[in-house]
Amino acid sequence: MTENQNLADAAERILVPIDTGDLAAALDMAQRVAEAGAGVKLGLEFYVANGPAAANEVAGWTPLFLDLKFHDIPNTVAGAVWSAVTSTAPMILNVHASGGRAMMEAAVAANKRAAKAAQIPPPMLIAVTVLTSLDKADLEAVGQQGSASEQAVRLALLAQAAGCDGVVCSAHEIRAIRAACGPDFSLIVPGIRPKSAVTDDQKRVMTPRDAIRAGADYLVFGRPITQSEDPTAATHAIASEIAEALSDKAA
Repeated sequence: MTENQNLADAAERILVPIDTGDLAAALDMAQRVAEAGAGVKLGLEFYVANGPAAANEVAGWTPLFLDLKFHDIPNTVAGAVWSAVTSTAPMILNVHASGGRAMMEAAVAANKRAAKAAQIPPPMLIAVTVLTSLDKADLEAVGQQGSASEQAVRLALLAQAAGCDGVVCSAHEIRAIRAACGPDFSLIVPGIRPKSAVTDDQKRVMTPRDAIRAGADYLVFGRPITQSEDPTAATHAIASEIAEALSDKAA
């Protein structure tokens, strides 16, 4: 693989969250990160404010991870997945694994039916395990026994059994989930920070190089890119760090 190809592959693994209800600001950020070859993640703040038509405008610039984290009874989640796929056609869509196997199975089936109806490839359907803003004390406060890693592996196995394509997890759970679920289960990892960046509200973080070496497939970067004076350059710099890790793995 040439250096340019390696950088392009690295950039495609980057997902940049656009956490704003401002459509103009979102479009501007999407264009900036698209110049570096990265994708974007749109969550509830943007989607509630602007809806699917605006999400499609953003997706017109770059691949879209529609981060809506559906969690409800199976029939309701199936309907939500259908609507999301037929109205927006994201590259990645997610649900909460804690919604249970029946809910995830309904989401998987709806994803396939909706993609067929829309005549598009099915989006990757990903299940959220444990939010990276939570640590062991937070989990204990809501009645969860055991470590965050144990819960993440438990939910990842449940998601895999339900037919999901992968999970969202902390970088610190990558190796355990790989061991449990195998190499073909996609891992999307938020809470990633370059070494020079502060941790902020993400309590369980890891550097890009370490996450890739551990086996992450996609990395989510927020403030280091979105709050940079030059988001395109910041994305390029992070892609270079990822590319080095990919080269190390290939060696």
